[in-house]
Amino acid sequence: MDRYVVFGNPIGHSKSPLIHRLFAEQTGEALDYSTLLAPLDDFSTCARTFFLEGRGANVTVPFKEEAYRLANSLTGRAQRAGAVNTLIRTASGWYGDNTDGAGLIRDLSERHRIDLRKRRTLLLGAGGAARGVAPALLDAGIGDLFIVNRHSEKADALADSLEQPSR
Repeated sequence: MDRYVVFGNPIGHSKSPLIHRLFAEQTGEALDYSTLLAPLDDFSTCARTFFLEGRGANVTVPFKEEAYRLANSLTGRAQRAGAVNTLIRTASGWYGDNTDGAGLIRDLSERHRIDLRKRRTLLLGAGGAARGVAPALLDAGIGDLFIVNRHSEKADALADSLEQPSR
């Protein structure tokens, strides 16, 4: 049976194991998907140890930017975000992607039928998830993007990375 995890700290709140179990049942896949509480000071060793047997992983708070640095092959979305929420170990190394933005845009536009074009948008936070979501919002044609974070320098850095004026 293929083994997958979601890395995080904290991680007990994650609904990912339930969601992936339901997907697996619907598609007839046999997989083991669980949470993995990674130590705050040694994510890379935890990931390397898991991937001795595991096939793939999702990454959540606070490790998305560390996962980005760990990956030696990245999708365009991950490169643009500077953060990874999906890791796969391949024969040639670590492959990273960021699906946060694509998932949010699909949910808002398809499931909730929200037309995002020209919308004034407030993004709360400037961490790994925000780094994945912000480019996708801009690509979806939103109007103004306002980024707010507890530490304004982090919001400014995210805005600068998007080549958008800081607000």
